[in-house]
Amino acid sequence: MAHTDRVDVSLPPGWPDEVAPPGAPDWERTAVAWLYDLVPHDYRAHEVLRRYPVLLARFAADHVAAGLEAARAGWRTVRVELADQLPPDAMEAAIRAYEREGARLTRAARGVEVVAGALRGERWVPRL
Repeated sequence: MAHTDRVDVSLPPGWPDEVAPPGAPDWERTAVAWLYDLVPHDYRAHEVLRRYPVLLARFAADHVAAGLEAARAGWRTVRVELADQLPPDAMEAAIRAYEREGARLTRAARGVEVVAGALRGERWVPRL
């Protein structure tokens, strides 16, 4: 069950299912766990990131943005760079993989944005 099913609050578009809504018990713990899932495991060694979740969110935003740029660059160049080394079906599968990864990272970037805002104390108000 998604955390959003347990607390009656409005969440901004893109709020990750893995993160409890702000104000829910342990919501910051779920936010930190989700953010750590987005970054390399070695980031867990940095005490400053454990102490300051808003800084972890910044590191996660940077990491996700770099991954998104890499996926976009790969999508733009894979046909030219590997045209002679991959059969057509593998090339099409590679393009689809880049597209899926780009979509996943775009969702992750939005999630980091809204979670970081909540960690900074911002509250989302739905527009009518």
